[in-house]
Amino acid sequence: MTDLRDLVKRQFGLNAERYVRSYDHSKGESLDRMLELVPAKPDWRVLDIATGGGHTALAFAPRVREVIATDITQEMLDAAERFVRGKGVRNITFAEADACDLPFGAAEFDLVTCRVAPHHFPDCARFTREMTRVLKPGGYVAMIDNVVPEDRAADEYINAFEKFRDPSHVRSFTANEWLKFFSDARLEIETAEVFRKARDFEAWAGLQTVSGERKAELRRRLEHAPPGVAEALGPETREGALFFYLTEILILARR
Repeated sequence: MTDLRDLVKRQFGLNAERYVRSYDHSKGESLDRMLELVPAKPDWRVLDIATGGGHTALAFAPRVREVIATDITQEMLDAAERFVRGKGVRNITFAEADACDLPFGAAEFDLVTCRVAPHHFPDCARFTREMTRVLKPGGYVAMIDNVVPEDRAADEYINAFEKFRDPSHVRSFTANEWLKFFSDARLEIETAEVFRKARDFEAWAGLQTVSGERKAELRRRLEHAPPGVAEALGPETREGALFFYLTEILILARR
């Protein structure tokens, strides 16, 4: 796990500013839906896990009393804090934390959020239990992450594709696997919704500063994907630019 932690820190430390500026991480239908579904209250204390560029924390900050934004990578926290302070927001604080071993006591938070990050975590079952542990009784968990098809061959192809771009990628799970993580952690699922999010290939590859050779191989794997994978990723060319789709799940649950 230590080696993976170091790899995540290195990958995201090198690319922190890119994630702050990333349109795909700052906005999206699933984030809008998360904000719509969560019945945030002005006195709430919120924990945002793996905050990345700080976009989810920033979205909730006007609705609650306090947001604690955490990440395992200090450079990412520094970049997110500069971004947030530049927006004039003062009720977000930043702290380094491992998503699978949170440095907080039991029942501290009214809401725990985590968005498009768990596919980098070494143990998502433990991560889900940690979210439950730090949540107050009756509190909410709102999580978004990429998911893969239930078909095993497509699952393996897409995960290998992701890992070839970003070695710190561990695994995108299926929707059913995520639902089981939540139920095993004794979280009561209120909503589970799936979204397809278009990604510009060049922007996606550029987030991790891949080499020209690696980018060419990624393009080849995308354009020549087998039928089940092609159906899931939906590669298409728009005005000469290559786009494809990633699938996200949004789960809202209560303790």
